[in-house]
Amino acid sequence: MAESRRAVVIGGGIGGLTAAAALHRGGWEVTVLERAPSLEPVGAAISLAPNALRALDVIGLGDEIRDLAAWQGDGGLRTASGRWLSRADADAVAARFGGPLVLLHRATLITSLAALLPPHAVRTGIAATVADPGGTDRPARVSTADGDLEADLVVAADGVRSAVRRALFPEHPGAVYSGFTTWRVVIPVPGVEFASHESWGRGRIWGSHPLKDGRVYAYAAALTPAGERAPDDEKAELLRRYGDWHDPIPAVLAAARPEDVLRHDVHHIAQPLPAYHRGRVALVGDAAHAMPPTLGQGGNQAIEDAIVLALTQAPGSVPVDGNALCDGLAAYTAARLPRTTAIARQAVRIGRLNMMTSRAGIAVRNTALAALSKAAPLLFLRSFEGIADWRPPQAPYAAGKTPAGNP
Repeated sequence: MAESRRAVVIGGGIGGLTAAAALHRGGWEVTVLERAPSLEPVGAAISLAPNALRALDVIGLGDEIRDLAAWQGDGGLRTASGRWLSRADADAVAARFGGPLVLLHRATLITSLAALLPPHAVRTGIAATVADPGGTDRPARVSTADGDLEADLVVAADGVRSAVRRALFPEHPGAVYSGFTTWRVVIPVPGVEFASHESWGRGRIWGSHPLKDGRVYAYAAALTPAGERAPDDEKAELLRRYGDWHDPIPAVLAAARPEDVLRHDVHHIAQPLPAYHRGRVALVGDAAHAMPPTLGQGGNQAIEDAIVLALTQAPGSVPVDGNALCDGLAAYTAARLPRTTAIARQAVRIGRLNMMTSRAGIAVRNTALAALSKAAPLLFLRSFEGIADWRPPQAPYAAGKTPAGNP
């Protein structure tokens, strides 16, 4: 049998599976090592913007995911009492950025990505880290409880607490607490119709969004000390914090069971890494640039990472040319580090804006948002310029207005 180029992907989340699918499409033999007992993701829903959907086009998945678009008509930003601060609609977003905004359950995306891989490519219940990152003259080596694996390329997609990141960059301080915690639910809420919205209060936000399958995705965030948990259960905590907010929030809370509510503290990488690769190992997604969810770009940037990484490793000869492979990883860092650093910093700034606690500051903020929305209804979309209009560095997108790596 002919020898093939071997890639090991550590982490079976969205970034890891996208990288695996893209590399497999490029002729690599891929093994995905996921420490959890199954690929069922921890989380609820994910919003995919046009930039991520164009990246998924490269592996033939974009249109399948676009068909899941559910946001119709008006949506926008509200206060805790229900007053609209700004409005937009799906057609305006699609026209501005060349495609829809798609909201879907993470499990749906994980299933679609995994289906692009050959049988037995994904191995669950296996924790892994990098014993040797390799170099131009030698392959990388991955350690597991079942023994070591050699790989021409290793993709580390092991999340915000990445063990691989610590191994590659031991002097880096790692992720820090963002100052707030999040709650998420995906549940049916029969008989309730509403416009997709995010609502801002004092040090708190709430979002309610209908999914195409008929369920509702709702999330909340609030300033809290790290590690704090409800004395009873997290549904009760949500009722205390948001029970008197505008409709449909009380109906969503009434439909949720305590076991439906997921709670996670938010961490981000405040100090950018010096590079997204070392040796033959590349970091993608939260392992490289964990960011607050305030722009909804965490998963989107992981998908971009994965596609750009695979495109830097064009089909080549076996045995692998170590110099060409490492040059490709340097090109990956050069393309991704400036862009993701800029987006992560913008997400931090947005977090400060929507988590304000000063009553006077909130009044000024809300008045300004409402006035700007009336004067220029699409002005709020400017925060996504240079983000949602990104295009992969491959035909047909390579000739587009926004080249890869442009922040």
